Amino acid sequence: MRFGVFFEHQLPRPWGPDDEHDLLRDALEQVEVAERSGIDYAWQVEHHFLEEYSHGSAPDVFLAAASQRARRIRLGFGILPLPLGYQHPARVAETAATLDLLSDGRVELGTGETGSGVELAGFGVDRETKRAQWEEAIDALTRMFVEEPFGGADGRYLRMPPRNVLPKPRQRPHPPLWVACSRRDTIRMAAARGIGALSFSFVQPEEAGAWVREYEEIIASERCVPAGFAVNPRLAITVPMHVHRDEATAIERGLEGARFFGYALAHYYVFGQHRPGRTNLWEEFQARGTGFSRRGNGALGVKVLEQGLGSLRGAIGTPEHARDLLRRYEAAGVDQVLFVMQSGRTGHEHICEALELFGAEVAPEFAERAAAADASREQRLGQAMRAALARRAPARVLDDVAPVSPLESGPVGRRKVADVAAGVVRRIPDRALERTVGADVALRVLFAGMVRRFRPERAGGFQGELQYVLGMSDGTAKTWTVQVEGNRARASAGAARSPALTVRLGVADIARVAAGELDLGSALFDGRLGLEGDLELATRLGAMFGAPSPL
Repeated sequence: MRFGVFFEHQLPRPWGPDDEHDLLRDALEQVEVAERSGIDYAWQVEHHFLEEYSHGSAPDVFLAAASQRARRIRLGFGILPLPLGYQHPARVAETAATLDLLSDGRVELGTGETGSGVELAGFGVDRETKRAQWEEAIDALTRMFVEEPFGGADGRYLRMPPRNVLPKPRQRPHPPLWVACSRRDTIRMAAARGIGALSFSFVQPEEAGAWVREYEEIIASERCVPAGFAVNPRLAITVPMHVHRDEATAIERGLEGARFFGYALAHYYVFGQHRPGRTNLWEEFQARGTGFSRRGNGALGVKVLEQGLGSLRGAIGTPEHARDLLRRYEAAGVDQVLFVMQSGRTGHEHICEALELFGAEVAPEFAERAAAADASREQRLGQAMRAALARRAPARVLDDVAPVSPLESGPVGRRKVADVAAGVVRRIPDRALERTVGADVALRVLFAGMVRRFRPERAGGFQGELQYVLGMSDGTAKTWTVQVEGNRARASAGAARSPALTVRLGVADIARVAAGELDLGSALFDGRLGLEGDLELATRLGAMFGAPSPL
């Protein structure tokens, strides 16, 4: 088992004029200390607009600087978001390859979708289609590394003519691939695509062991069809770490930051109502009583602090505490443990001290066994990995490449067209929308488009009827039924005989949803959207029918 340091670049308020400068310079020094302490990886996130939680919006710049400060440590993008609102896959390929060349082949390439509404809405990324966008982008990205020229893409979200994407990476066929995993289903997906699983959930070793077993079973099965041109069969987990010879000192220095990390994460991904430039996370964190108090340094205080924290305690404690926990992760089969250390207001000097102590008293034992673990993995999975790569569609070789004129131009983007449609709908009053969209022919077109986008692989085995009751301002309603049967869906006017789910929405509102102007979450909370029946099914409709869809 190997270790990595994981950087969010957290910066709680209040901020001074030099704080961000100092934060990044300190982090570069921490990478150097980590390398000297026997840590093999440095991972940097890419997040945007997540004030206090993460000021790490340019991992390529940070990792490039780190590549010149540390000469051995591997440099991980953890992760680069691939939905097209964030960046084009060609830019990701160019960025990763350039850093791979600058670092003499030390890049680890993590990708993902991201899930915070602050980021998704900020870049205009549709939550319902972000997984599908990632799937198209990861296939194109890996082909860009190996095809000369890249054979082009004509997908639902990504369209690109053949171009030779340069430079090519130093590692061939490409750097090891990873994907961000916040749920068990994503870990299964990672295994099915032959990608390393970067789990950012704090889990205990026994639960991680179950993840590892299932992950390797899928890697070894015919379900594994690699997304790239090499398989990376590794699972990494994340834990807080801060060691000191005195347990109470380690907890005092490290636990508050770990708790802030968890609180800020939940703010942006679970419960927070964030006001950009105004919300003070650190102040809220302290006001809710979740800050660390110096008054609990005794053994009883330690137990109280641990109650309800679960794995947020992690490897915070003495070297013996960290060693015992990490041995359990090693026994569970975890390939890498990423340490969250730079969190909350944990001091830079204390982080460096903890890294040096970890390197002196914990890391050497695990380094001795790491090579043997690599050999064991190859023995278990090597043949299955080669069989999986044989199932992957090969790199394309174009027989003929059309010339490109200096005056050629791209078409109007789909997002621009959608924005125009939303702008038109926004200017039309509800009554006028009802007259247009409420006509039978218009509803027939709307539902025909919906069933054309049906994706049976996203239905989760659902078979049955969906009923849509579309209200008019005069109190009447238009009712439509969508029947899912086998691998197809069909729509018809009229009520369902036995609907699994009934969706109630105004005709004008469904037009605004289809144009992308109305957010369904808002419609649900203010009473405009009603749901009856299988509510869990309602959460899957967007994925089942693509976007835009009535739900």
